[in-house]
Amino acid sequence: MTNSELEVWQRGPARSVPPLLQPVAHALLQAVEDVERYAGELPEDKLWERPAGVASPGFHLLHIRGVIDRLFTYARGESLSAEQLKDLGLEKENHNTSVAVLVDAVRQQVKDAVVQLQNTLESELTDPRELGRKKIPTTVLGLLFHAAEHSQRHVGQLLVTVRVLKGSSPGVMH
Repeated sequence: MTNSELEVWQRGPARSVPPLLQPVAHALLQAVEDVERYAGELPEDKLWERPAGVASPGFHLLHIRGVIDRLFTYARGESLSAEQLKDLGLEKENHNTSVAVLVDAVRQQVKDAVVQLQNTLESELTDPRELGRKKIPTTVLGLLFHAAEHSQRHVGQLLVTVRVLKGSSPGVMH
């Protein structure tokens, strides 16, 4: 098996990411690879279709990028900007954009997230943080981990939706 056939976590540590944050980096980097693979199979005219009323592939791509952006912002101890709040409100709407643009936005957001992980001290992982307008108590690690797992959840939904739109069964991808 070649290195590129292995999942990201099986290829060794993500460069310069603290050991305790390796699972977060691996999950986000895997999400990018999976988004590229699954969305790459999607015809452009299917980007905003909602089979059986489920969320469209376009929504999942916007939401993956947005969730990482928002949760990593909270992990830095910052509030969301007006632009981030606007983006959140626009995730469910159809946009005049392409699959490639949305995939690139996910790719760039993960690159930015990995840089933040590289600059996060392990000693700060249990520092308290607040989530959202309700100021739900959490920690730096809680936010970073949730960004990774939530992204993976939407990658899975993207896979199934793309397969349904293409008319094939989801099956096992790995």
